[in-house]
Amino acid sequence: MSTLSAAAASGVVHSGNGNGSGSGGSGSASANGGGKTTPKFTRSLSASTLKDALSKLATTPLNVGNPVAVLQANVAFVPAQIPRKRRLQMLAVAVWSVMIVITSCAWLLLLSIPPLWPLLLVYYIWARWIDKAPERGGRSSTWVRSSRFWRYFAEYYPASFLKEADLPADRPYVFGYHPHGIIGMGALATFATEATGFSQAFPGIKPHLLTLTSNFQMPFYRDILLAHGVCSVSKASCSNILKAGPGSAITIVVGGAAESLSARPGTADLTLRKRLGFIKLAIQHGADLVPVFSFGENDIYEQMPNEKGTTIYALQRKFQSIFGFTLPLFHGRGLLNYNLGLMPYRRQIVAVIGKPIRVEQCHKPTLEDVMHVQKQYIEELTRIWNTYKDRFAKARLRELNIID
Repeated sequence: MSTLSAAAASGVVHSGNGNGSGSGGSGSASANGGGKTTPKFTRSLSASTLKDALSKLATTPLNVGNPVAVLQANVAFVPAQIPRKRRLQMLAVAVWSVMIVITSCAWLLLLSIPPLWPLLLVYYIWARWIDKAPERGGRSSTWVRSSRFWRYFAEYYPASFLKEADLPADRPYVFGYHPHGIIGMGALATFATEATGFSQAFPGIKPHLLTLTSNFQMPFYRDILLAHGVCSVSKASCSNILKAGPGSAITIVVGGAAESLSARPGTADLTLRKRLGFIKLAIQHGADLVPVFSFGENDIYEQMPNEKGTTIYALQRKFQSIFGFTLPLFHGRGLLNYNLGLMPYRRQIVAVIGKPIRVEQCHKPTLEDVMHVQKQYIEELTRIWNTYKDRFAKARLRELNIID
């Protein structure tokens, strides 16, 4: 019976010393021409034994699951039959979640049509350097704010607000919104639309949700924001709105991009103690401060671990210092599944609009004046949390925490 060399079976090739010498048949080879040889392999494997071993290997499971089965086991897919209204709610949230992408693609598509270039150039110059609406109160449209689109958007979570006190329309207001969350969907639904009934609850109050100035440099997207009364968060914009007359109001998401890095379900970690600008602004214009705590804002997305001191956190803060915003590494659900995608989870958001803090006007407030008002503000915000946490934050992992 023929035999097979173990060296050959293992795929080992013995080379010579470069001058053509080498012993192939004997299983030895000259290493350096000096007489030293490698040991001979005496073990051999019969053809029948090798055949049995290969057959056994071929039938051994590789522990590689069916990718389709693995996907089905880990992803909760949406049933084929769901109510039409729920589909419309998902569609509204999905459209807004990618609105920047939609408007950017529309702009690029129009740029691909040469006859439109002169018109697009005029629009860009007007939007970039001439139009001052982002700093002068926007171009709020009641029809746009009251669109059925936004009712579907708010019903998705659902998003609503709880009013603690009336707000007389004889003075300006500064709403401080907490927490920021990943994107601030609750702030959008409450203060930039009529989906939750803000104007009915607070007649005479004209709300303006504020956002980064860079958002108004994006063609078409800027016009959508302006139609909802959304304006720039710059100091000039805030002053212009508050000076517009009684009932004028701005909403500032106080924690900003830094706070979004701490947004996780079941937590309420606020970036607040060093945020004195909005309080000073309220004092300078004699605007009452209204704390708003949005229960559920942090619950609609999951975020990967990025504790302080980690490389990820350092990179995110560096990105923020350069561009003015940051990129939380988050995920939610998708259109066709419940646990994988970039859409927010369908979880309740309730914004509790607290009692106004009376602020006396002072054009040049001292640090002591600002700190005194901040103390009142934090006390009122803490009261809101303690009053409603057992009602709207039953699944909380820890208590309210002002981290900075």
